[in-house]
Amino acid sequence: MPRDVAVIGAGQTEFGEHWERSFRDLVVTAGVRALEDANVPGEEIDSLYVGNMSAGQFVGQEHVAALIADYAGLESVDVPATRVEAADASGGLAFRQAVLDVASGASDVVVASGVEKMTDLGSTDTTEALAGSADREWEVFPGGNTAALYAMAARAHMTEHGTTRRQLSNVAVKNHENAVGNDYAQYPTSIDAETVESTAYVSEPLRRFDCSPASDGAAAVVVAPADEAEKYTSEAVDVVATEQASDSIALHDRDDITTSKATRRAAKRAYSEAGVVAADVDVAEVHDSYTITEVIAVEDLGFTEKGQGGKAVEDEVTTADGDVAVNLSGGLKACGHPLGATGVRQVVDVTRKLREEHEVGLTHNLGGTGGTAVVSLLEAR
Repeated sequence: MPRDVAVIGAGQTEFGEHWERSFRDLVVTAGVRALEDANVPGEEIDSLYVGNMSAGQFVGQEHVAALIADYAGLESVDVPATRVEAADASGGLAFRQAVLDVASGASDVVVASGVEKMTDLGSTDTTEALAGSADREWEVFPGGNTAALYAMAARAHMTEHGTTRRQLSNVAVKNHENAVGNDYAQYPTSIDAETVESTAYVSEPLRRFDCSPASDGAAAVVVAPADEAEKYTSEAVDVVATEQASDSIALHDRDDITTSKATRRAAKRAYSEAGVVAADVDVAEVHDSYTITEVIAVEDLGFTEKGQGGKAVEDEVTTADGDVAVNLSGGLKACGHPLGATGVRQVVDVTRKLREEHEVGLTHNLGGTGGTAVVSLLEAR
């Protein structure tokens, strides 16, 4: 990147069902918390990026970036606002756009935010909205949805690599245990494998507790030139890489549905850009919209060999005290998954961990079944 960039502020709302709070209130609350954390007044913001997948369907609102800028009082100080959409990778991509904006020299202080308010709709309408992340003509119209598509990937992974039902359950158990004590998490409660396996099938072999929930919530981070970060905060975290890659949106066009080509491409470029390897990463927030998604992700990110992702929890590769602590927040599974907010929330959580005890952090945000992947790497100072 032409100019080094740092995260200087981070904030989020609690994730869950917020019947009493509006879409705009959620994202403005997260933004205010991020600005307070960064010690930055609104007048110093040069631009704003908002990750959002589907406000048009969830709350009937389009033109959301201008709406948020107006409601946050940023219109009066001439802050241009841009919506970023890449299904549930919208937040990760909003963060990447903010980093590139600062890196280019076009802006100095930029806010990346993400928001979704999903629970105003019933489950049928929510499933229909989520299906927009897949190929509607070739996958959704014939009867598929994201759960069914990931179920096919899970069954293929079981067949080709010997992944077991219990190994999928272990991912859910780990992430719920990690969420305990997270004040922002939707489900900060422990569960056991038997509980996961007692829930109803959503799409065999995936059960209800293999799936991330519908969530309301927002997150925001503030980024600035790395060499100016200290004038705002002593807790800045350096962004050493952010990369994006694409794959075919439909599973039937992929060579291997047990691999996310976009993840592998984005990760390879991110490691090269940062000058690190997968083994250097000690904390990661990984996309786990379904338990099988994390299994595949830890392979494609290089944390395990291909086919060994199912064993990552039992072998203590991805546990809190393992080789790489994956989803200490609880992940999408237990922290919650307000689609447009998730990628930014991942940066918030990694930033917090790098401020405490970790050294190299990674975020991995997927759109749909992997048509878009965003991988970012951050380092403690």
